[in-house]
Amino acid sequence: MTASPRLLLIDDEPALADYMASAARLCGFEPAIASDQASFHRLFGEVAPQVVVLDLGMPGTDGVEFLRYLAEHRFTGPVLIVSGFDRRVLESALRLGTALGLTMAGKLEKPVRLEELEHLLQSLRNGAVR
Repeated sequence: MTASPRLLLIDDEPALADYMASAARLCGFEPAIASDQASFHRLFGEVAPQVVVLDLGMPGTDGVEFLRYLAEHRFTGPVLIVSGFDRRVLESALRLGTALGLTMAGKLEKPVRLEELEHLLQSLRNGAVR
């Protein structure tokens, strides 16, 4: 039996983070939730995720710092951006992540629709399990 791929999710909205973690679990992932930069760094080292789901709008930091952190740590798995920011900001973040050498899996705008989230997670799961 294959172990479930590990997914690290960072979002400062507990209800949304739980919602996305539940969807990830239903799609066959083993999710871990970080609510701030410190817990993200700690869990990144502990969990060794295969997929990262990233909220761009975090208090005290921003998604760009997380993208740089992932690039500096040579993260090779897919990165999915979930954010309430304007579509142009999301597109810029995707371009930056790609420029940093990350595998950008796409973007979801808040409020997140379950069907979209599950569809994206399922496609990531299919790619994460090799």
